[in-house]
Amino acid sequence: MNKFAGLLIVVSSLTAAQQKMSLSDCEEAFQKNNLQLLAEQYNINMADADILQAKIWELPQLSGQINAYNPEDRKVFDIGHAKGAQVTQLIYMGGKKKNEIAFAKSNKELAQLQFSQLLVDLRAQLRTTYFNLYYEKLKLENTDKQLGYMNDLLAAYKVQSAKGNVSLKDEVRLQSIVIQLNNDKIGINKNILEFEQNLKVLTGIAEEINPQLSETEAKEILASQPFGDEAELQKKALENNADYQYNLKLIESSKLYAQWQKSLNVPDLNLGAGWDQNGGTFKNEVNLMVGIPLPLWKSNKGNVDKANFAIQQNQKNADFQKLNLETKVQSAYRTWKVQYDQLSQIKSNDLNNMELVYNGMLNNFRKGNISLIEFADFMDSYRETALQIYDMKNEIMQSAEQLNQLVQTKIFY
Repeated sequence: MNKFAGLLIVVSSLTAAQQKMSLSDCEEAFQKNNLQLLAEQYNINMADADILQAKIWELPQLSGQINAYNPEDRKVFDIGHAKGAQVTQLIYMGGKKKNEIAFAKSNKELAQLQFSQLLVDLRAQLRTTYFNLYYEKLKLENTDKQLGYMNDLLAAYKVQSAKGNVSLKDEVRLQSIVIQLNNDKIGINKNILEFEQNLKVLTGIAEEINPQLSETEAKEILASQPFGDEAELQKKALENNADYQYNLKLIESSKLYAQWQKSLNVPDLNLGAGWDQNGGTFKNEVNLMVGIPLPLWKSNKGNVDKANFAIQQNQKNADFQKLNLETKVQSAYRTWKVQYDQLSQIKSNDLNNMELVYNGMLNNFRKGNISLIEFADFMDSYRETALQIYDMKNEIMQSAEQLNQLVQTKIFY
């Protein structure tokens, strides 16, 4: 009784460790818990801090002087008769502050685009991992079903082989099928573990996630098609892809940076006021103080040249990214189209017929209507075909997600 109770506890704990989640549930958990996403958000906060810092002026400077030695009265630190004070403030000229703030604001826009791209990339990773796990579990279920029958059949053959009623060759032939199915199962389980671990990291959920996707929902996803042809999808990608928009914004940002560096060549003004008790022309003299560097040469010329080269470099990078994005969209669309057309050729009746033939072969073999060689050949073919069909369906979803990741707007209807 105690052993039975212990077994129930183990089974219930394993069941509790698994959590059934729909794709939308996983996406919601991802938005709340993903550590990469939460960390990237701080780059936007830091960019806000840079804007705040750019708006801050230099502090005013207060200075003073006192007498160290009075040679007439031979007194040290004759503070009562000689002292003075000055207050100065640096006044930025040439629009330096305005240009610095504009550049800081452009950096915030870049940080927001980086965040948007990371969000898209991680969400695509989440969805593809979810679909991978869904189809691997279907493959495992199908393989377990075949293994259950083949193990029972092999056990029966071993008994009959020991009695001399069937040949050892037949037993070995069945054993090879079982070994192959077990090998498939090992590979599938390895993939499942990898996908489960990825989902844990992406969603921040410690429990094993079991995809809650019905066959009807899966069929609807497979049947959806993109709105528009290659050219339309390329146009949408150029308008919405955050990575490409980042490169365009980088050109604008580098121009603002160049403008800021150019304004740094304009001399700044030091403006202040000073009071002197006894050292000036008048007693308790108050003076206006003005100071400005002599612009004999451009003190920031190297940085201006460097900033101008950065504009040209970023323009070339943007051109490359445009070509690269258009090529990727074209390739992803064509890949999806080929896979979609291939699966479309397999009708529901064909899949139903395959299951009918499978069940018919099992029944006929039990009744002795077909030979072991025919049965074994069919099982090998069925095993490979079943796995290939699951892979074909999964690849269509993966290709669709790649298109979504590139275009970054709703395209599948």
